[in-house]
Amino acid sequence: MQISFSVIFIMITIGVSIVAFSNRQVFDLLRFNAYLIHHNKQVWRFLSGALIHVDFIHLAVNMYVLYMFGPPVEMYLTQWFDYSLNGPLFYLLLYIGGAILSCLYSFEKHKKNLWYNAVGASGAISSVVFAFIAIRPDHSLFLLFLPGIPIPAFLLGILYLLYSWFMARNKRDNVGHDAHFFGAIFGFLFMFIIQPSLFTRFIHTVVSFITGS
Repeated sequence: MQISFSVIFIMITIGVSIVAFSNRQVFDLLRFNAYLIHHNKQVWRFLSGALIHVDFIHLAVNMYVLYMFGPPVEMYLTQWFDYSLNGPLFYLLLYIGGAILSCLYSFEKHKKNLWYNAVGASGAISSVVFAFIAIRPDHSLFLLFLPGIPIPAFLLGILYLLYSWFMARNKRDNVGHDAHFFGAIFGFLFMFIIQPSLFTRFIHTVVSFITGS
C-alpha cells in the first residue's frame, strides 16, 4: 500500500496547529521570526512556521488545498520513477524545500525586525500547487467566486503569480504574499529540473492556447 505523504503532512500540521492554538509557548517557539533566526540561530523556524496557523479557517483552507493537489502530484512522481523511493523522496523535497525556500526572501527582508512573524504552510502548498500546474498545465481549475467557469491551470498560475507579486509590493493585508510567490516559483522550477520534458510541454500548452491551435 502506497503511503501518502500529503496525508501525513496534513495530519502532523493539524495536530501541531491545534496544540499551538491553545498553547502560546508552543506557538512562539515554532513561528517564523527572521530576527530570531538571524540573531539567535534558531534555524528550525524556517520549517516549523509551516506547522502552525493563525486560526482554524487558515488551517482548514491550507489543508484542503494540500489534500486536493498533493495526492495527484505524488501519483505522477511515483509513476514517473517506477514506484521506486525516488518518487516519495522528490515529493518530500518539493514540500519541505518549498516550506524553507519560500521564507528566504522574508528572512533577508525582516532579519533586523524583531516584530515580524509569519505562520502557515502556504509557501510549501504553493510549491505543490505549482508542481501540479507544471505537470498538468492544460487541466481546468475553478475559482470559488467564478463557479462553473473553467480556467486552464497555467493561466490561473500566471494570474496567481502576478497577484502575489503585486500584493507583496503593495502591502494591504497580513497575508505572506512573498512566501506564496517564491514557493510557487520553486514548485515550477523543481518539476522542470527533475522532469525536463515538462517544460517543453508547458511551453507548447501556452503557445497552443494563445494561437488557438
